[in-house]
Amino acid sequence: MTICDASETSRRIRLSRKMRILLFFLVEGVAALAIGFAALFLSFDPVWSAEQPKQAVLRPADARSGSLLLKTEDGYADALRLGVDVDLTVSGPTVRARVTQIFRNPTKEWMEATYVYPLPAGSAVDTLKMVVGDRVVVGDIKERQQARAIYEQAKQNGQKAALTEQERPNIFTNSVANIGPGETVLVQIEYQEPVQQNGNAFSLRVPMVVGPRYNPQPVVQSVDLRADGGGWGATTTDPVPDRDRISPPVLDPAENAPINPTNITVHLQAGFPLGEVKSHFHQVKIESPDNATRIIKLAEGAVPADRDFELTWKPAAEKAPSVGLFREHVGNSDYLLTFVTPPSVEQANEKQLPREVIFVIDNSGSMGGTSIIQAKASLLYALGRLQPTDRFNVIRFDDTMDVLFPTPVAANSTNIGNATSFVSALQARGGTEMVPAMRAALSDTNHDDASTIRQVVFLTDGAIGNEQQLFETISALRGRSRIFMVGIGSAPNTYLMTRAAELGRGTFTHIGSVEQVDERMRDLFGKLENPAVTGLSAKFSDATADLTPAAIPDVYRDEPLVLAAKLDKLAGSVEIKGRIGDRPWSVTLPLANAAEGKGLSKLWARRKIADAEVARTTRQASPEDADKTILALALEHQLVTRLTSLVAVDETPSRPDGEPLKLSELPINLPAGWDFAKVFGERPRLPVAPTERRAEAGDVKVRLAALKRPVVTTAPVTVQLPKTATDAELKMIAGVILLTVSLLLMMFNRRQTSPH
Repeated sequence: MTICDASETSRRIRLSRKMRILLFFLVEGVAALAIGFAALFLSFDPVWSAEQPKQAVLRPADARSGSLLLKTEDGYADALRLGVDVDLTVSGPTVRARVTQIFRNPTKEWMEATYVYPLPAGSAVDTLKMVVGDRVVVGDIKERQQARAIYEQAKQNGQKAALTEQERPNIFTNSVANIGPGETVLVQIEYQEPVQQNGNAFSLRVPMVVGPRYNPQPVVQSVDLRADGGGWGATTTDPVPDRDRISPPVLDPAENAPINPTNITVHLQAGFPLGEVKSHFHQVKIESPDNATRIIKLAEGAVPADRDFELTWKPAAEKAPSVGLFREHVGNSDYLLTFVTPPSVEQANEKQLPREVIFVIDNSGSMGGTSIIQAKASLLYALGRLQPTDRFNVIRFDDTMDVLFPTPVAANSTNIGNATSFVSALQARGGTEMVPAMRAALSDTNHDDASTIRQVVFLTDGAIGNEQQLFETISALRGRSRIFMVGIGSAPNTYLMTRAAELGRGTFTHIGSVEQVDERMRDLFGKLENPAVTGLSAKFSDATADLTPAAIPDVYRDEPLVLAAKLDKLAGSVEIKGRIGDRPWSVTLPLANAAEGKGLSKLWARRKIADAEVARTTRQASPEDADKTILALALEHQLVTRLTSLVAVDETPSRPDGEPLKLSELPINLPAGWDFAKVFGERPRLPVAPTERRAEAGDVKVRLAALKRPVVTTAPVTVQLPKTATDAELKMIAGVILLTVSLLLMMFNRRQTSPH
C-alpha cells in the first residue's frame, strides 16, 4: 500500500465516522421534531385525569333497574341506589309538584349522597322534607352560605341532614348526610309553576336528566405588573366558576344499565271539559273520573330518568279560553295571575315587510345521535318556508364556525339549494362555543334599515355551562334583531332557551322528536310570518299593583300574555292594551271576576326574582342591588334561589363516633338519543360508578366525567374559534421547547461535522 493509498483510506475512515455521527444527530433531531409536533397536535385531544379511580359498574345483562355495583376486595358490592317519584297536581293555571327522592344504602358503610337533578326553569321551590323512619324533618330557607354551614356541622355531628341548593334556575343539588348501613332516607321537595299555553293546547314538562354541559376552560391573560415593581403576571377569568357543581358523573349506556328509576303521576284538573290528553315521549295510561279531570300514570311503571316528560291537553270545545283571571289572598296582599290570548290577525290583511332571517345550527358533539337529525330536518323545513322577498344566511358552529354566505342573500332557488346542501352535510362533533355564533348572528350591517324585519332562528340543545356569557352577549348586541330559540333533543337546557328568547324579544319552541318537526316548525313560522302584539301595557283602575314582568314582552301568534301582580286590594279592573301589527287592541278585565288560585304568591315572587336577574344582566341594576332584591324576596316567600337554600337537620345523632363517612356522588343517565362518544370523545372509556371516598370538610370533589374538549378540524371554516377547553397552552409550550432543542442539536451537528 502506498502512502497516498493509506492517506486516502484514513480520510475515508474519518469521513465515515463523521457521517455516522451526523446520521446519529440527524435521527435525534428528527425524533425531537416528531415529539415536538406530536405535543402540538395532542394539545387539542380530550384531557383525561390520571387520578380518576377505575371503579367497575354493572353490565347491562346483569343489572337490576336502578342498581350499581362497586368493585371491592371481596368481589362486587351494591352501591347507593336512588329512586324518584314525581306527583303533580294541575289546578287550572298552576302546577303543584312533589318530587320524592328515595336514597337506599345497601352497603355496610355510612354514606353521604349528592345528586344533581333538573327542575323546570320557572319553578318556585319552597318545601323540603326529610323522612327518616317514622320521623319527618321539615327544612328551613336560609342564606346559602348559612345553610351550607348548618349542613356541614350536622354532618360532622353524625346527624342526618338534607340540603337543597340551586346551581341554575333549572339545575339543583340535593345532599344527604349520614345514611346508615341498610337505611332508606326520603328527601321530598315541592315546587309551584304555571301551566304553559300555546294556542289551543296546554302543557307541562318534567325535566328528568341534566344533559352534560360544555364548559369553556378559564381564560388566562398576561398582565404587565412592572408599574408595581414586578414583572409580567397572569390573570384568570373563568366563564363557568361552578363547573364542578353542574357536571355529575354520566354513565355510558353502552356499558351500563339505566339507573334512577322514576315514577310519574299527574292529577289533571283543567277547569274545563277536556278533549285530547297526550304524553309525547312516554307511554301512559289515563283514567277519567269526570269530563274535566284526568289521572295520568306511566303505563309500564318506573322508567329510567333519561328524557323529559311532556304532557299536553286540549279543551273539548273547539277553542281554548282566551282569558283567565285568578286570585289568591296571602297576608295583607292579594296576588293576581292573568292569562290573555290576543286575537290572531292573518298576515294577508297586513302589509308584509320583507324579512332577513339568520339561521344558526348547533352541530357540536352533544347534538350527536337523534338530535342532529331533528335539527337538520327543522332547518331544512325552515329553508323551504322562506319567501322570495326574504333574505337569509346560515351559520353552523361547534368549537369552530362557518358562515355560509359573506352577507345575507336573496331566498332564490340557487341560494336555498346551496344552503340545503350545506345543512345536509353537517355532522355532530366537537365542543359548543355558542357565544361567538350568537355574536355573528347578531352582527347587523343594516341596523338602521326600518323596511325589513330581522329574525334569528337558533337551533340547539343549549348544553353549555356559560349561560351568563350568552345572555350578556344578547343584551349588548341584540339591536333590532328578534331571537327565536329552538330547543332540540330529549333534554334541552330550557333555562337557557327561555331566558335567551326573553332577552332577544322572541319565543322558545321545543322539538323533542323527528315526528314533531313539521308541527312545531309550522307553529314557529306562524309566529315569524304574522304580526306580534307590541307596545303592551297594563293599567289597574283602583288598585296599586307591583307587576311582573317589569317590561312586558311582545306576544306572538297563539301565545298568551301572562302577568302576575301583587295588589294592595282586589278592586276595580285591569286594562291591557297594545298593537297587533298597525292596529290598536285592548281588553278590560274586572278583578271581581277572578277565580280562586293556588300558589300565586310564590309564582309572583319567582317572576320578580327573574326580573332582578334580567336587570342584573342588562345592567339596569347593579349586582349588589339585584342580589339584595333577590335575597329579600326569597326569604319573605321561602324560595330556593342562587342566594338561598333549604336545609333540614334531624336533631338525633345517628352515626356513632369514630365511624367514617363516605361520599357517593350519584351518577346520571346520558339523555336519550345522545351519542356518548360524540360528547366524551373516542378515548378508551373509564368505567364509571358513584365516587366512593371519605367525605372530609373542604375536600375537593373528584368528577369522573369531563366533557369532550374542542378538537382541531380539517374542514375549511370561515372563523376558527379559540380552543378554550384544553390545556393546550402548556402542551404547546412543551412542543416549542422540544422544537427549539431539536434545532439546536441540528446546528451542533453541522458544526461538529463541518470541515476544519
